[in-house]
Amino acid sequence: MINVGLLALVGYDPSLVPGRVQVTTGSGVEYAPRVLVNRIKVLGQERSGFPVLAHTLPPSAHIDGLLGLDYMRGQMLTIDFRQATLSLK
Repeated sequence: MINVGLLALVGYDPSLVPGRVQVTTGSGVEYAPRVLVNRIKVLGQERSGFPVLAHTLPPSAHIDGLLGLDYMRGQMLTIDFRQATLSLK
């Protein structure tokens, strides 16, 4: 899930996507457009032609998006709380 404003900033217009996907959030059920991005790179891993959901995230959250399991599938996610590090291999 990526903030609508960030997608617009890099040239995508979620309002032009014809279909919506049902998403359950902390505040209830909503419908978000699924946008196919050309390329996304997170935690050293790159995906091409990857679908993301566009959603307006609250400014108080101070985040640009949320990673789902679909991005991490087939990888090993390591969270080290002592070292305050995350790695995806």
